[in-house]
Amino acid sequence: MYSAIALGVCLALAAPAVGAGAAPADPVPTVFFGDSYTANYGVPPLSDKSLEAAFCFRSAENHPAVAARRLADKGVTLDIQADVSCSGARIHHFWEKQALPLGSGEVPPQQDALTNDTRLAVGTVGGNTLGFNSVLKQCSAALRNQSLLPGEPVAPAEPASACGEFFESGDGKPWLDGRFAQVEADLNRMLGTIRNLSPEATPVLVGYPRLVPEDTTKCLTPAPGQTQLPLADIPQAAMPVLDRIQQRLDEVTKKAAAAHDADFVDLYTDTAANTACDGADRAIGGLLEHAPNQLPWYAHPNEKGRDIQAAKAAERIEEILNR
Repeated sequence: MYSAIALGVCLALAAPAVGAGAAPADPVPTVFFGDSYTANYGVPPLSDKSLEAAFCFRSAENHPAVAARRLADKGVTLDIQADVSCSGARIHHFWEKQALPLGSGEVPPQQDALTNDTRLAVGTVGGNTLGFNSVLKQCSAALRNQSLLPGEPVAPAEPASACGEFFESGDGKPWLDGRFAQVEADLNRMLGTIRNLSPEATPVLVGYPRLVPEDTTKCLTPAPGQTQLPLADIPQAAMPVLDRIQQRLDEVTKKAAAAHDADFVDLYTDTAANTACDGADRAIGGLLEHAPNQLPWYAHPNEKGRDIQAAKAAERIEEILNR
């Protein structure tokens, strides 16, 4: 997704253990990578460091930048080697080139930013490999007409109104099982690659913020100042299905993390009261709500959500470095 231009998980690789409670004395070599949730698509201002950064919709104030400042305030300095996060990235773009939109070129594999000295690699990835955009388009007639949101509905002939049954008991179920298998395989390959390129690093996978609340009636009212419903025309009966898909993505991510002795940061739990349907408290923009740059949020973290991402990432990084 050039965004959920979708739904992708923060990775953090840490230095060898230092004394408990003691911040590292030297700057910690750090690489940021991943998809639009690392790039913070929609959060102003857009990075002007390069043409590639702009076409990756990478914010100059994304959560890696904010997290680095939070850590600096606590005496933990990150030596940022690179931020190669790019909207639309799938997990395989960690080891393969990624084409940019509008024929604007391509970016090299994100793994190229890692070095033998890298101790932290922070990213969010997985939602695009899953095809969460296609899930959303399957459940929304309105989103099927959104050309900026890449991907197609899984089965265009199936009505959006029947998407809940489609994914839980219909032809969408084996499709979804196959996508989750691909996510798991690719995460395992990515984590193994990180180990090979940065052998002293400790991986940390960070989950996505919650999109759908437990009380879905909250999704039937526009947020303050908005005219669109937060989840557009997605049927209320399908909303819990989307939530279960997101929880399953977390479970697959946790499993991959455990298999590689990695950490996992649970943003889903920490944003339970800040879903797209939580009105003024929302930390994730509604599907067709306009971001400050006038692009649709497409269910991406707003500034509040970016700050939550930064706080949780910084907290976990500090814990890792103080082990």
